[in-house]
Amino acid sequence: MGDLLIDVVREAFTPTTAAFALAAVGLNFHFGLTGLLNMGQAGFMLLGMYGFAITIREGGPLWLAVIVAIAVAMVFGLLLGWPTLKLRGDYLAIVTIAAAEMVRYLGRSQNLNSLTGASTGIRGNEFKGPFEDLSPFPDSMVDVGPFALHGTRSTSWWLVIVAWVVVAIFIAIFWRLSRSPWGRVLKGIREDEDAVRSLGKNVYSYKMQALVIGGGVGALAGVIWSLGASVQPDSMGRPTTFWVWTLLLLGGAATIFGPVLGSILFWCALVLVKGLAAMWIPDTVLNQQQLEPFSLVLVGVTLMCLVIFRPQGVLGDKRELAFND
Repeated sequence: MGDLLIDVVREAFTPTTAAFALAAVGLNFHFGLTGLLNMGQAGFMLLGMYGFAITIREGGPLWLAVIVAIAVAMVFGLLLGWPTLKLRGDYLAIVTIAAAEMVRYLGRSQNLNSLTGASTGIRGNEFKGPFEDLSPFPDSMVDVGPFALHGTRSTSWWLVIVAWVVVAIFIAIFWRLSRSPWGRVLKGIREDEDAVRSLGKNVYSYKMQALVIGGGVGALAGVIWSLGASVQPDSMGRPTTFWVWTLLLLGGAATIFGPVLGSILFWCALVLVKGLAAMWIPDTVLNQQQLEPFSLVLVGVTLMCLVIFRPQGVLGDKRELAFND
C-alpha cells in the first residue's frame, strides 16, 4: 500500500500531468472564456510535437523549435477558424474533431514517412538532446525523498521543473487576460454573442484570437508530452481530446486552477484505481492487460456522478458555467 501511495503522489507532478494541465489551460481559452466547442485540441498538440521535433532533427536550435511548434499550431488555428467560427457550437465541434483526425492521418501517412516517420513517429533520441543537455542535474538517477527520477533523460527532474514552470506561467497569463477588457468581451461572447455584436464588437475576430492563443498553448503541451515520451501520431487521437475535456470539466471550466486540479485528480485517480484493482482482483478474474480499461471504466463512472451532482466541476461556479449549460 505504501508503494501505491508513493506512485499516486508521483503521478501528481509527472510531465504527463503537467502536459495535460497545459492543454486544458489552452482549452480553457476556447471553451471556458469564449464558449468554443473545440474537439480537436489533440490536433494542436500533435502539430506542436511535429514542429518541435522536426526542427531540432533538421539542425535547428531549441528556441527556434519552440517558436516553430507554436507558430505551426497558430497557423492551423487560423486556417481552421477562418471557415468554421461562424458555425454553431455543435457544428464547430464536428469540424474540429475531423480536422484533428486529418492531422493525425497525415502524420501517419507513408507518403510523409521521411518527414513525420509515418505511424512509427519520431523517436526521442532524434530531438531530445538539446533540451536534455541544458539539464543542471547529473546524468543519473536522482532521489528526492521517496521519489526517484532520472536527472536528465525523458521523464526527468529537469523536465518536471520546466513543465510546471511553463504551466505556472500560462496560468498567470490566463488569470491576467481573463480579467482584462479583452477577457470580459470573450465572456460576453460566451454568454450572448448577439448582445456583444450589438455593442459594435467584432465577434468573429475575438473568437479567432481565442482559438489561436488556445491552440498555441496546446502546442506547447504537445512539446512537453513529446519530451517525456516521443512523437507518435496515434497517441494524439480522439481519446486525448476527450481526456483534456474531462480534466477541464472535472476541475472547473472558466476557473484559474481548474485545469491543473482536474489533471492531477484524473491521473492520480487512475493510478490509485489501477493499483487497488491489481492488489484485490485475482489474475484469474482480470489479468494485467484488462486492468487498465477496467480502471478507466471506474474513473468514467465517477466522472458521470460528478457531472450529475456537481456539473460546474470541483472549483467551478454554477452561476457562471456548468457542464449542462
